[in-house]
Amino acid sequence: MARMKVTVAYDGTDFAGYQIQPIGRTVQGSVQAVLKKIHKGEFVPTSASGRTDAGVHAIGQVIHFDTDMDIPASGWQRGLNAMLPKDIQVRDVEEVDETFHSRFSSVSKEYHYKLLTGNQPDIFRRNHAFYFPYRLNRDDIKIGCEQFLGTHDFTSFSSVKTHVTDKVRTIYELSLIEDGDDLTFKIKGSGFLYNMVRIIVGTLLDVGQGRKRPEDIKTIIERKDRAFASKTAPAHGLYLHQVNYE
Repeated sequence: MARMKVTVAYDGTDFAGYQIQPIGRTVQGSVQAVLKKIHKGEFVPTSASGRTDAGVHAIGQVIHFDTDMDIPASGWQRGLNAMLPKDIQVRDVEEVDETFHSRFSSVSKEYHYKLLTGNQPDIFRRNHAFYFPYRLNRDDIKIGCEQFLGTHDFTSFSSVKTHVTDKVRTIYELSLIEDGDDLTFKIKGSGFLYNMVRIIVGTLLDVGQGRKRPEDIKTIIERKDRAFASKTAPAHGLYLHQVNYE
């Protein structure tokens, strides 16, 4: 029995999220359907580094599965890409030790959130970046980014729907990358709560518009109450960029 680590990218536009659901097309469901065909009708479960919501994209999602088939990593990559739908791409496959787990072995994750500013939207990117036509004070946003760094209880930046009790996470990096009208929030942390990145982005956009001050963020964190943070930014600007392992 071999354990395969698979790095996948997907366009989340037409998916109801990563994880299998009773209704709706999912990334996990698509991958497992292909694995079932390859294994002659045998169900092959997969585990991922974490789930993504409907509309969220991935560049470096990591999954793993166990197989008794004697296929090299390069063969798995070619075979999966030949059978998967065109909005999922296997970017890398490697055989790993049986102790590896895509979720529990990860030490950090990196997300990117893409914004398009300027006078008019780009219709070709309407599902892949959040168009935000309002003026932003980028210097205030950068100061706001610094307030999130370190280890905190991020209850204020977690969806009320989450069932996780321990909401302490560490943010290692949070920066604003500027490329003309294109803005990207880059955030790297030990882990993230449900909707955490999108709520952080929504709050920083309020800072950029002057609705909140950069120094308000520390107070919002201390409140441990979702009501004090801003609206959740839309899903289609978010990308799971990379999952890191020791």
